[in-house]
Amino acid sequence: MRKQFVYIALLLCFGYGWSQVEEQPMDSITEKRIIIEGDSIIRSAIDLGEVYVFGKLKFDNYKAKLRYYILRRKTIKVYPYAKMAAERLVELNDSIDKIKKKRRRKKYTKKIQKYIEEEFSAELKKLTRTEGQILVKLIHRQTGTTAFDLVKELRSGWRAFWYNTTAKMFNISIKEEFHPEAVREDYLIEDILQRAFAAERLERQESVLDFDYATLTDKWRTPKKK
Repeated sequence: MRKQFVYIALLLCFGYGWSQVEEQPMDSITEKRIIIEGDSIIRSAIDLGEVYVFGKLKFDNYKAKLRYYILRRKTIKVYPYAKMAAERLVELNDSIDKIKKKRRRKKYTKKIQKYIEEEFSAELKKLTRTEGQILVKLIHRQTGTTAFDLVKELRSGWRAFWYNTTAKMFNISIKEEFHPEAVREDYLIEDILQRAFAAERLERQESVLDFDYATLTDKWRTPKKK
């Protein structure tokens, strides 16, 4: 029951376009001609994306270290489901906006839900309570909306209330939000994600929430004044 609950919540969530860069030497040693989609631009450098330099992980004791690695394993396990939920939600909203008739919208929504069910049902039912709670947080990170509100929007307020009440029996709240600026565990989840993105262990998907990882790192790693 508790594992199926997380599954139910998730069900309701829902070439050549890139510029080609070619460098060609100019007469000047310091300047290069950068060709972008056929246009020549004289520049001395190419803008690079943001790069994080990760510090060495430090733990107060062995138990803290163990908790981090357990959290890392669970986060990496459930992140792909949250990422997929965000992608499906964008697809659903984009498609629904183009459908004018309410009946056809409802039919399309059920079709998407059935697709997700067939694609992930076996895997989602295997999640533990803590993995389910992490997944709920990551859904908020990826979509900016709680699982509760997604249920309420796509179904009814009563169903959302019922799902949340049932979840509380197993210490899972689908109203849970992701706040790495205020909750240390949420920051650790973000730290785990950023390191996994950098190592190409997970495919990067930026959060829709407004926070800066570097600023958070300074905050949580700076010793508090007594």
